[in-house]
Amino acid sequence: MSDEYLTLKWGGPKSWFFNKTNERAVDAFERWVSGGVSLSAAMQRNTEEQKQAICDLIDAGDFDTVYLDWDGKEVSKEEAKAYVMNYD
Repeated sequence: MSDEYLTLKWGGPKSWFFNKTNERAVDAFERWVSGGVSLSAAMQRNTEEQKQAICDLIDAGDFDTVYLDWDGKEVSKEEAKAYVMNYD
């Protein structure tokens, strides 16, 4: 079992762990960061490109579910991607 995980809050990553050898995840994370990231997660406004990078990060992760911190629940990768893409 992998130790990778992702927690989302306010439409974006809140906490995470990805193995350095997971090149797809590293690439997606770097694309998200390169769009500019606020030190305050509540103030972060992801662009469409950043939202896609987060979805790619979700797909790349070696886990079956993503934790939605605000809702306090685990969701499937598909539900997590819908959450990211529909968050305003």
